[in-house]
Amino acid sequence: MTSPLQQKIRITGPSIVTANRTWDGVVIYRTAAKDWSTDLSHAAIVRAADEARTLLAEATADDLGAIGPYIAPVEIRDDGKIEPGNLREQIRRAGVTIGLPVQV
Repeated sequence: MTSPLQQKIRITGPSIVTANRTWDGVVIYRTAAKDWSTDLSHAAIVRAADEARTLLAEATADDLGAIGPYIAPVEIRDDGKIEPGNLREQIRRAGVTIGLPVQV
């Protein structure tokens, strides 16, 4: 059974399934081998809503230490490199990008 959110999936370009690891919060990506990787270049790329729904359902059901899997857009550059497709995912992947005050 799929949730209403999963039923409304619309893919407008290459996309991946991403989540965070439960034990340390690291960003992870669903692979074609039905595993998780911290390397975006290993992520399974989907281009159709049905493929995305299937990948998301498998990721949700496998219980391999991922929390809150969802579909995110990616950009595939001319050289084949995969990059996050929106600002939210770029920030998520980069982690904290501001300097914190140093305690003296």
